[in-house]
Amino acid sequence: MGLFNRKPKLPPADRPPLAADERVLAWAAAGNGEGDGVLVASNLGLWLPGRGQRLGWHDILKAVWSGRELTVTPAERVAERDGYLVVADCPAETYLLLDPGDLPHQVRARVTRSVAYTAHHQVPGGAGRIAARRVAGVDGLTWTVRYDPGTPADDKAVAAETDRLVAAARASTAPADA
Repeated sequence: MGLFNRKPKLPPADRPPLAADERVLAWAAAGNGEGDGVLVASNLGLWLPGRGQRLGWHDILKAVWSGRELTVTPAERVAERDGYLVVADCPAETYLLLDPGDLPHQVRARVTRSVAYTAHHQVPGGAGRIAARRVAGVDGLTWTVRYDPGTPADDKAVAAETDRLVAAARASTAPADA
């Protein structure tokens, strides 16, 4: 990007309460410019209008850029099991970005980079996606399972099979010298 094509700096009034080790990578105003808010991508996550805290890159299940709108689907933690979290889709949030700049690219790159492992597996009565995500500032991987709609997540057989699948995935991704 040339010197004359650079987007102006994020106005101080729109700057979220960044952590000491957090830096702004890209930002874009949402809506028609009449106070709909600002989306800010940082090295630690994505700040969305109306939220008092950032979404870590590992907490975004899906982000889709249409060319005008960015749709973000955050994860909701449903349960904590031995060595992994069960997550579900929160409602998708869509933002019209008339001057997106580098924001869609940063969101895609950071969400993608957070994924270290992903695989879809059948379980009794349904299926689910096992994922290992990198969390900024944390050593190791955070493991999650997102069941497909209709899968009986609370069923003992489903939990047992999921435990087995996560353990196998963890073993397959462990460093050889560990």
